[in-house]
Amino acid sequence: MKKFSSELAYFLGIALLALGTALIVRADFGVSMVVAPAYLMHLKVSELLPFFSFGMAEYTFQAMLLVLMCLILRKFRAYYLFSFVTAVVYGFVLDLFTPLVSLLPAASLFPRIVEFAFGIFFSASAIALLFHSYIPPEVYELFVKEFSERFGFDLGRVKICYDLISCGAAAIMSLVFFGGFRGIGVGTVVTALINGVLIGKFSKLLEKKFSFEDSTGLRKYLGEKNK
Repeated sequence: MKKFSSELAYFLGIALLALGTALIVRADFGVSMVVAPAYLMHLKVSELLPFFSFGMAEYTFQAMLLVLMCLILRKFRAYYLFSFVTAVVYGFVLDLFTPLVSLLPAASLFPRIVEFAFGIFFSASAIALLFHSYIPPEVYELFVKEFSERFGFDLGRVKICYDLISCGAAAIMSLVFFGGFRGIGVGTVVTALINGVLIGKFSKLLEKKFSFEDSTGLRKYLGEKNK
């Protein structure tokens, strides 16, 4: 079994997740159910504050989600704060990828389908990588991971449930904000149904091929016990 750096898994996961999200937005079939609430926040707030980017909406929304997670789990660990740092880094990378991806063709159906397919692939593989790093992932993934471990539920199933709830919340936000559906569509439903399955499969594949190990001494500063 080959060794794989946990830190590399983290940074590669962040980059792939931002790229995948940007591709899904470009395809315009509906954004991922996970980011849909933040995307709708971006669309609404940017009407008044044009500088409020998708990336900024991401870490603003995730800050609120982090508070909710601590209330549900009834605990707080210092390393949870690094999850917000991850959200900020992800937001900046997303804002870098978005204008680059906007250069891709999207005038006809076929390139949009290709962009959407790659977006799902990159996003699922990215989350699987983040789950194998001790560095706290985005609050979305941290929520699923902590909830699964706290209550002993299957990770993939918890992810599917979370995605469906997020999808429903986004639908309500869209109706309230715009009186109709914006940013969500058939693509949102597709990702809600298959993303958890893909993440589970990618995770099993990674665990079969690689042994994830630390290459720095950063873990002890995050307050998480060694695995």
